[in-house]
Amino acid sequence: MILYEYPCNERVRALLRVEHLFSRIFFFVEGGQVQHHQIAVSTLFELFEICERSDLRGAVLQDLERQRTALSALRRIEGVDASALEATLDDIQRTSSALSGQGRIGQVLRDSEWLSSLRGRLAVPGGSSPADMPSYYAWQIKPSEARCDDIKTWLGSFLPLYDGLALILRLLRESAHVTDVQAVQGAYQEMLAGKTFQLLRVWVARDAGVFPEISANKYVIWVRFSQQDNELRPLPVARDIPFRLARCNL
Repeated sequence: MILYEYPCNERVRALLRVEHLFSRIFFFVEGGQVQHHQIAVSTLFELFEICERSDLRGAVLQDLERQRTALSALRRIEGVDASALEATLDDIQRTSSALSGQGRIGQVLRDSEWLSSLRGRLAVPGGSSPADMPSYYAWQIKPSEARCDDIKTWLGSFLPLYDGLALILRLLRESAHVTDVQAVQGAYQEMLAGKTFQLLRVWVARDAGVFPEISANKYVIWVRFSQQDNELRPLPVARDIPFRLARCNL
């Protein structure tokens, strides 16, 4: 099954974007080739840019506090798994403390004149070539382990942010109500009667050869399946498509 996710508000969309960047960095930093580390560095600058443009840390801390308050209220409800609840509350407390107690996210990138210069060069098409920035080329011909250690050092101040957003998204995904449904003639519609969700998740069989286009508001969830033609343009399908739908809300 292939999973597609649709954020129902901009806050969740921002978290998914940052999660995607972290996932890419974690993958490429472990690669042994210099090309892997080139992508890891450029992705790190993308992540830094997002943190510079928005108070992402503040938003994550607010979400964690909301979840701590909501989960603490469950202590008074009979039948709740007390050990699992306390473990989750401990995770929230630990993650919040680490995120709120650290300095400015990405400060090492601000303090390093070389990294600031490299960031500017990477914004220019081809600007990181050996002819334009020989010091970057000198870094790239270092041993793979040395490059990997450097990137992990630069990434270090971002990790408390990752832990926070990963915890929020885990709790959100675990809140899912999952059902098996069918898109008749490629389309599925579900009336909500004012109920809102923060995240929708759609699983569809890999061999179906289709992908969903999803939209939602407080009135309706709409899923329409398409396939790609020879030029990769989306074409609506006109056959029934079984799939799984998860509605997530905290």
